[in-house]
Amino acid sequence: MGLMLRAELGLEPWSVLNQGISRHTGLTIGTVTIVSGALILLLWIPLRQRPGLGTVSNVVVLGLVMDATLAWVPELDSLGARIPLLAGAVLLNGAATGLYISADYGPGPRDGLMTGLHRRTGRPVRLVRTCIEVTVLAAGFALGGSVGVGTVVYALAIGPLAQFFLRRFAVRGTAVQPSPVVARGEASPERAILPE
Repeated sequence: MGLMLRAELGLEPWSVLNQGISRHTGLTIGTVTIVSGALILLLWIPLRQRPGLGTVSNVVVLGLVMDATLAWVPELDSLGARIPLLAGAVLLNGAATGLYISADYGPGPRDGLMTGLHRRTGRPVRLVRTCIEVTVLAAGFALGGSVGVGTVVYALAIGPLAQFFLRRFAVRGTAVQPSPVVARGEASPERAILPE
């Protein structure tokens, strides 16, 4: 996410929101990312989602790494450097998604919100995820967050990349335990991403 910021070609929806909040509060975007992640966890309570080690780590690590990346990677003027930086950032985000989900230590706050709403409402994962992302993107844009070609690239690429890396990083011999929704034969986030 920090590399996408440095590319200055548009951010993924949650970073658009966090950047917009950052601009109005004076807090670093990493700090806003941590605070917003913690606040999203409060939404898990009525959804009966349970955080894991990965959930808590996600809240803290994302913000810290984002601020560190912004401190270490200089701003770039050349479009010829910013385009590959954007492509690399989206690719790394897909790999990171595959790694952290494959570790099976709990979803990040945003993914848990999606799966929790899916379970509670019975709505398809893609609809729930799209509604969340569009709402967050609109709010972030209204607050002055950066929307651009990078936002579109991320939106189109992250699903296929996450699926690719989930398959590559899946631990052999372990199975994702089906949720109660899966047991009833309904669509599930796991089945939407992982092969049978």
